[in-house]
Amino acid sequence: MIQKFADWLVYGIFGMGAHTHMGAAVNFFFYDTIKILILLFLISGLMGIVNAYFPIDRLRTFLTTRRLYGFQYFFASLFGAITPFCSCSSIPLFIGFVKGGIPLGVTFAFLITSPLVNEVAVAMFLGAFGLKATLIYTISGVLLGTIGGFVLEKFKLEKFLSPWVKQIQAQSEVETAQWEAEHISFAKRLPTIIKDAWGIVRGVLIYVIIGIGIGAAMHGFVPEGFFAEYLSADKWYSVPLAVILAVPMYANAAGIVPVIQVFVAKGVPLGTAIAFMMGVVGLSLPEATLLKKVMTWRLIGIFFGTVALFIILSGYLFNIVL
Repeated sequence: MIQKFADWLVYGIFGMGAHTHMGAAVNFFFYDTIKILILLFLISGLMGIVNAYFPIDRLRTFLTTRRLYGFQYFFASLFGAITPFCSCSSIPLFIGFVKGGIPLGVTFAFLITSPLVNEVAVAMFLGAFGLKATLIYTISGVLLGTIGGFVLEKFKLEKFLSPWVKQIQAQSEVETAQWEAEHISFAKRLPTIIKDAWGIVRGVLIYVIIGIGIGAAMHGFVPEGFFAEYLSADKWYSVPLAVILAVPMYANAAGIVPVIQVFVAKGVPLGTAIAFMMGVVGLSLPEATLLKKVMTWRLIGIFFGTVALFIILSGYLFNIVL
């Protein structure tokens, strides 16, 4: 429905050509902006209901005090793999986790894996590259989230969350305690939950617009051949270069698989191509722009640097194995 609306608005009302760079960029902008704002509102509202009725403090205590031997990161990463979100679409749920006080490393495990692996991308990858490459890609995506979440948790990064996040965390705890003490019915809680959800949408609106605007420009105007030209098989630096070149791009995993096919057909090693794919879907500039509302630049830098390092190491490993 959103795609049909974007097509009607851009190609029908605005009269832009569907096969032009500008038409593709503007269509992408309206589609992704509307989709992410709706997702953000719905997920924020859902997490508000969860925070109101589910003993989130018990879950937080359970995750922080029990010896789970790292399985909390694995399950968060696995949950990320089965949710069909791109990097920007994952952020509303990430905000909900942080708002509920879920440990930051666990939320990072979800945020890392969610854009990298989903069922559509896996199906497309299977058809394009076969079972062995698909298994390596899928398992590595889940492990990347698990290990990344574990490592980032050890850095104790909560102090680098933005004041806005700390404010909504405190507000959520106060409201939940008040509702439990006064036994307020769901009908009376709902207006406050909706108001809080809209407040979160309003708080990140400008970041959504800027982030998706960057992604739309890259999506519409940067040709795939520009990247394939610099990622030849005989260069030792091709894997880190692939990740660096991927960061300005923005696409979901399913959308980038056909581009990876073209790369491989032009002689780019599969491991380098997968590293580029992971960089595109997991380390995009639009994602960084959205995360700025949630994190300080220092935390964004630590997050991106850690994930980029793991992706680069994975790319070299893939080139050896595949």
